[in-house]
Amino acid sequence: MMNTDTQTRYIAIAPLMAQLRARHVVTERDREVQAQLCRLLHVDRTGQITAEPVRFTAGLESRGIILIEPAGGGKTTAIRNVLQEFPALGTHPDTGAPRVLEVQVESPATLRSILRALLREMGLTKVSSRTSAWELLDLVKNRIAVTGATTIWLDEAQDLFLSRSTREIDDMLKMIKGLMKGPNSVVVILSGTERLIEIAGYDPQVNRRFTKIIPGDLQIGADNAGLTEVICDYCAAAGLTFDGSGSVVSRLIYGSRHRFGRAVETTINAIERALFEGDTILGRQHFAEAWGMQEMCAWDRNVFVSPDWHKFELDAQAAEFDASRTARQRRALRQG
Repeated sequence: MMNTDTQTRYIAIAPLMAQLRARHVVTERDREVQAQLCRLLHVDRTGQITAEPVRFTAGLESRGIILIEPAGGGKTTAIRNVLQEFPALGTHPDTGAPRVLEVQVESPATLRSILRALLREMGLTKVSSRTSAWELLDLVKNRIAVTGATTIWLDEAQDLFLSRSTREIDDMLKMIKGLMKGPNSVVVILSGTERLIEIAGYDPQVNRRFTKIIPGDLQIGADNAGLTEVICDYCAAAGLTFDGSGSVVSRLIYGSRHRFGRAVETTINAIERALFEGDTILGRQHFAEAWGMQEMCAWDRNVFVSPDWHKFELDAQAAEFDASRTARQRRALRQG
């Protein structure tokens, strides 16, 4: 039988937790994405940013942005919040259709699956299974002209290029170039992990059309004060005070793999532990409990518990797997 006291306590803190999770901390990464998007959108005679892309090369090509950040950095939330800062990128006033087409790339991705996803975003769900990929691309371009979409955002875009086939990778790159060429060319935003930069560099034409944004990792020492301020802001919103003794912030940076988004997520989970337990001070024990729930590690291997936390090798197997997959892609590209 479930513990009703546990349920009651979680129900009591749920509204506050929802508010905390809805908060967004603006960082230099957000400001850089915003700045780059500003320069890619046309400014009208009244000085207002429009949804219309700036077109280069005699008005025939648009440009794009690549945001590269490890998993857990917060890139998806950052782009979504930046896009919301542009009123012109909301719903088209005449067609009622979205100006921004957002597709979460699912693995394994194929050219056809991505194009079908874009068509669904534009309200076209019934397409013959026998339609070729390039016919689908023509359909996408036609729907863009009809609906007035001007920006395409492909999140987790590194999964566009997981195929071992160089032809499939070439076709993905041709699709991207095709969307950025012609009278209805769109701004393309690609967000993903480090593997994305290698693929972009594989095709010089794709590479020159994108501005690359690669945020720096959190650094122990240099970023402690800034992260402490963020933690204190969240604590203030939750009615708590923060006790950072015991190198909590340094441990948080290390345990979050130096990624800002993961550090914020762990902080929110730690606050949840403190509120659930009825504490008024957020401390190392709460972080240990929150981090341990995510990591499924032994207590003595918890970075908020062990005195040797800085010696722990985190995500070693995942890094090895990713390196192996990247090596396979490089071989495939060379052989192609």
